[in-house]
Amino acid sequence: MSSELPLLLERSKVTSPPYIGDFRVDSSVLGQFPSGTKVISAHHFGQSAWTVTARLVLSLPDGTKGRYFIKSAPGSHGRTMMEGEFNAMSDLYKWAPDFVPKPHVWGKYDAKEPEAYFFLAKYIEMHEGMPDPDNLCSRLARLHRESMSPTGQFGFQVSTCQGRVPQLVEWESNWATFFIKLLQNVISQDFEVNGYWEDMDTVGKRFIERVIPRLLDALVEGGRVVKPSLIHGDLWEGNCGTSLDNGNIYVFDAACFYAHHEMDVADWRCNYNKISDPVYTDTYNLYNKRSEPRKEWEDRNRLYSVYYNVIYSVNHTTSGTAVRQQAYSDMYYLIDKYAPFEPNQGPPRIEKDQMAVLPSEKNHNLNAGPDGASDSE
Repeated sequence: MSSELPLLLERSKVTSPPYIGDFRVDSSVLGQFPSGTKVISAHHFGQSAWTVTARLVLSLPDGTKGRYFIKSAPGSHGRTMMEGEFNAMSDLYKWAPDFVPKPHVWGKYDAKEPEAYFFLAKYIEMHEGMPDPDNLCSRLARLHRESMSPTGQFGFQVSTCQGRVPQLVEWESNWATFFIKLLQNVISQDFEVNGYWEDMDTVGKRFIERVIPRLLDALVEGGRVVKPSLIHGDLWEGNCGTSLDNGNIYVFDAACFYAHHEMDVADWRCNYNKISDPVYTDTYNLYNKRSEPRKEWEDRNRLYSVYYNVIYSVNHTTSGTAVRQQAYSDMYYLIDKYAPFEPNQGPPRIEKDQMAVLPSEKNHNLNAGPDGASDSE
């Protein structure tokens, strides 16, 4: 995909078009609108490592104007990304229409070189900055409470991607089983991208075999039920914004699937995100109760954060060492607590002075994959 993206970016540029701007609008995009729709303006917009992004203003036959955000990506992987994001945003819009820009369509460009796919959504003018904790967390908690899986199971109807990484989200009735498959998939991808690490393999296998069943099966003891809630799946400060028009917070770049609601906020534990400020998790927990057993909430939060750290290391390869060391240490911490190795049998722990260090400035976009910056628009 990385070899095709520069070509897609180059082909998206246009000079002296019959409208204002520098972005070439493929005929397939206008084909999604009523006959007679015209482009008023089209500008490249935002930064992305894995997609080409732009902002469109269209004139519709009834005289109204429509403002849209479009992203595109090349090849079969681009299809997976665009189809996944359209379906993710559509499910979010179904359950929380005041929390996401309305998705419009996804499709394939008519242009043949390179083969490419696009996703189109309503454009909302937003300011970046950190979101208001109450505004964000109240809306997120409501989404988690009110959304319902169409199958009653965990997973999603199509593959979704976090950044450029496809997630394994096939339907599964058991939450612990689903999470194990989800994590195994990204650990395998991490070994492919960042290199095999025998100690990580050893710790990961014990974590998967002993710790995950212990902590997640406890959620359903005594007749308790884990409700499959729709989660955003990649909710950091760069994937939300505050509307300049109405002050609402909107989320985007979704990597959705139906999961235990606590998993969504575990991403906020990761210290490369500014949203790791405890005020966000504390505020969320005011709006949505911790699951029982509540005394194990902190350990579940650490457990779920392992997934986010591993998939981050796949997306952000030059930061992979530091981030997967954190995942390794968190898994080892929970192993020591719930399923310790026999004396002198486990691999070495990583001492604090041996840990690779991320920059003190929290920057989720740092060193994203082989293509440049992170995929945030």
